[in-house]
Amino acid sequence: MSKLPAPPADGFCAQAWAHTADLQQAIVEHPFNAALTDGTLDREVFAFYIVQDARYLVGFAQALAAAATRADNAEDAAFLSGAAQGALVEERRLHAGYVAEFGLSDEEIAGIGTSPSCLAYTSYLRATALTEPYPVLLAAILPCFWVYQHVGTTILEATGGADEHPYRAWIQTYADDEFAAAVLTARELVDRVAASADDETRQRMLAAFTRATEYEWLFWNSAWTKEAWPTAQYLR
Repeated sequence: MSKLPAPPADGFCAQAWAHTADLQQAIVEHPFNAALTDGTLDREVFAFYIVQDARYLVGFAQALAAAATRADNAEDAAFLSGAAQGALVEERRLHAGYVAEFGLSDEEIAGIGTSPSCLAYTSYLRATALTEPYPVLLAAILPCFWVYQHVGTTILEATGGADEHPYRAWIQTYADDEFAAAVLTARELVDRVAASADDETRQRMLAAFTRATEYEWLFWNSAWTKEAWPTAQYLR
């Protein structure tokens, strides 16, 4: 894995990461990721996570597409629209993968409810795309890129890239150079937009980045607990 240059240490991204540093560590140390690291993660828990992740990616792609329409130059629009397409391609790949790997039929997949945390996270991104200015939307989108890279590279370093690891394919997806380059581009874009924003907008960006990072933790936790709707018992 090659070393990519880091964005400025005094930019918005550095501030946002420092602000959420304890939460970032809690995500890495979450029981789901701890079990993913040592290879003991239950296959049913991972399958539940994959189903939720595929559904999340649709909402994430919609937020990226909305951001692309508001970019003020062609290069940024191309990156954001390409990331939106990539998220949908990944959703299709995940769908095909869990059908094949876990033996789940389309009917069984449809029978797995979207978790409260997955719905909340995607709803938050969609609402941000509709109601917040472009810089705030970018800040809300960034944690999905950055947190996954951080988790993936941390796990890769902890496992030494073991070829026999049962979740090696997932780890390598988020720890490879191509994904790292996309994360770097996203961070540079957010830093650039934040640099020209006023103080109030930067505060709203920080709040959005923080909230999305909180949703990242909730998403991992919902997979670990196979989160269901507690109200389901009252519905027929």
